[in-house]
Amino acid sequence: MSLLNDVLINKKTSINPIWIMRQAGRYLPEFREIRSKNTDFIKLCLNPDLSSEITLQPLKRFDLDAAIIFSDILMVPYGLNQKVEFKKSFGPLLGDLNLKEMSELDEIDFVQRIFPIYKTLNLIKKNPLTKNKNIIGFVGAPWTLLVYMINKQSPKKQLIDTFYKDDFLLNRILIILEKFLKVHIKNQIDNGADIIQIFDSWAGLLDQKDLPNYVYIPTLNLVDYVKSLGVPVICFPRGIKDYKNYCDIVKPDAICIDYEVDPLYIRKNIQIPVQGGLDPKILLTDIKNLKKEATRYLDIFKDHPYIFNLGHGILPETNIANVEYLVKMVKDY
Repeated sequence: MSLLNDVLINKKTSINPIWIMRQAGRYLPEFREIRSKNTDFIKLCLNPDLSSEITLQPLKRFDLDAAIIFSDILMVPYGLNQKVEFKKSFGPLLGDLNLKEMSELDEIDFVQRIFPIYKTLNLIKKNPLTKNKNIIGFVGAPWTLLVYMINKQSPKKQLIDTFYKDDFLLNRILIILEKFLKVHIKNQIDNGADIIQIFDSWAGLLDQKDLPNYVYIPTLNLVDYVKSLGVPVICFPRGIKDYKNYCDIVKPDAICIDYEVDPLYIRKNIQIPVQGGLDPKILLTDIKNLKKEATRYLDIFKDHPYIFNLGHGILPETNIANVEYLVKMVKDY
């Protein structure tokens, strides 16, 4: 059994597997080289040869315990026929939303639009580099995708003024998203993903009273679905204040924590396996500080099932030597 599954399923505490969010990406020179020749990000995500190569790049360098597919949570809105592009130094930009078109969209058409993602997973699964390692597929949580689809760009600090104006629209999109996210999850699993992570990057934008409608219920439906397919599911509700309540209601197999959460609080209040926490900025400092901060997490979760990861994606300016040191340190702990 792979190390991640040992922690997720068997709740083992004697090991700390490690993988890194955005490990296939901008801090690697070999990724930057591919990216410089492939300026259209969506096309790159839909190129199985290049996407699988990018996914495997970090495994060639570091002794990581999982590959996470190189893709994007916005491939689902793209599959739903909403225009999605990535502008340099700006981020994602989405087109207008056609609810009628989306409501009538056929499952086959959706799959056809993003089918290369599943081919990518297939290639990763067949590669000797992933032997005895997990392959992580992922989706954006319904709330986070809803935010992008209506806001049409990253909300950074706030949503557009009219965001909550049309209640019917919001709930209708959530229903559509649940249907197609399940399709996307199943296809990822059928093609080699053996863990699913649900990224709720904008969960922190909501007031406590709105969490049940927009986060708890829609995410729970997906979590139950992933479990029904016999695969463990990790949830990352970034910026959420009440992790305990989230875990009690949504019941993922593991909870991924961000770097603003107190790990001691988590250790005391959360029973399920925990992943992540370390501030990605720590990787920009020196080895001594990196060792101190990483050891703090390892010590706090010493007798708790724990997967080492960062509290958000690795930063582009990260020094590769620091990543190498961190992976080795966690392995030797």
